[in-house]
Amino acid sequence: MNVDLKAPVSQYTLVTLSYWAFTLSDGALRMLVVLFFHQLGYSPIEIAGILVLYELFGVITNLYAGWLATTIGLSVTMQVGLGLQIAALVMLMVDSSILNVVYVMAAQALSGIGKDLNKMGAKASIKSLVPADAQGRLYRWIALLTGSKNALKGVGFFLGGWLLATVGFQHAVAIMASVLGLVLALSILLLDRTTGIAKKPQPFKHLFSKSSAVNRLSAARFFLFGSRDIWFVVALPVFLQSQLQWSYVQVGSMMAAWVVAYGVVQTVAPKVTIIGKTVQDSNITHPSGRTAFRWVALLCLVPAAIAGGLYAVGGNSSLVAIGLVSGLLVFGALFAINSSIHSYLIVAYAREDGTSLDVGFYYMCNAAGRLVGTLLSGLVYQQFGLAACLLLSSIMLIATAVISRKLPG
Repeated sequence: MNVDLKAPVSQYTLVTLSYWAFTLSDGALRMLVVLFFHQLGYSPIEIAGILVLYELFGVITNLYAGWLATTIGLSVTMQVGLGLQIAALVMLMVDSSILNVVYVMAAQALSGIGKDLNKMGAKASIKSLVPADAQGRLYRWIALLTGSKNALKGVGFFLGGWLLATVGFQHAVAIMASVLGLVLALSILLLDRTTGIAKKPQPFKHLFSKSSAVNRLSAARFFLFGSRDIWFVVALPVFLQSQLQWSYVQVGSMMAAWVVAYGVVQTVAPKVTIIGKTVQDSNITHPSGRTAFRWVALLCLVPAAIAGGLYAVGGNSSLVAIGLVSGLLVFGALFAINSSIHSYLIVAYAREDGTSLDVGFYYMCNAAGRLVGTLLSGLVYQQFGLAACLLLSSIMLIATAVISRKLPG
């Protein structure tokens, strides 16, 4: 049976597979860097500093990547991202004595650029593969891509912890670089290079969106992802390792399981978010701005409740572990649905010609939220502990809810 590789479903499949491969390496590399440098005696603030350029260059990349993709195409943008991730991994294959903070920050900068080129290219390309009148299908495809990506990022966390414990840091990054090289070669051979090239080139001044809907959603995204990364990036793995005495594999496995569950919930978000619709509303197959507000309102108090639970159980490490993991599972499920709704809305709100410009601006705000969250994760945890990180997470979510109230349908 002949398969038309240019058909929308085939191209969607190829984009998804390429995105999956990148995501596995990205999750594994994050866990490798955090655990390896904590093992070497680096403080939480120093570890957060290593990741700063990764997040900072994500902000810059998303701002310009949307404009770049309208010129060279979304597929090529994705491939450049894969190439930069390979370069970052190759940089880290050197002897441990060379791996100082500045050197690893430079490698993380390349990885951050690559990640956001790849992500923006993958997500923006879906709009060109789905007819404008098929919003339900667009929502389902985006939810599947985003959810499966996050599930695999969780697998990447486990992979990073396992590789560090079994083959060591240098061999781990060498294996990942080799696999991504094969994926890049297949991507160049099979993906349509014309996807996403604007019919009418957009001036450079159009980098910033003029759409109030896109701007408001982007602001909500900033606080949403800041609320997650303020405890997740540095504070949680360091707390589990230093306070609860978990091993590398245990930390990697727990965070992997959390992100996998998070990704699974994202994939089923289209079914969850239409629960409660009446028979008269049965034609509604996708969320609106009001949906986004309702779901983030549910999430607001969860981190504060987890912090209260940590305070209540005191120094009982077993109860702390049970309460923390249980609370974070609830947070993850609600956060996953919020993220999936946002991922659909930005593609739906984006302009038809030059989708990548609006998507790029939106993910610039996403990266900025992650940058702030990463910095605060190390700083607040070192000064005040995990409970303070969780309380600030709730404050950021309240800001997300306030902004989301005026999102359009």
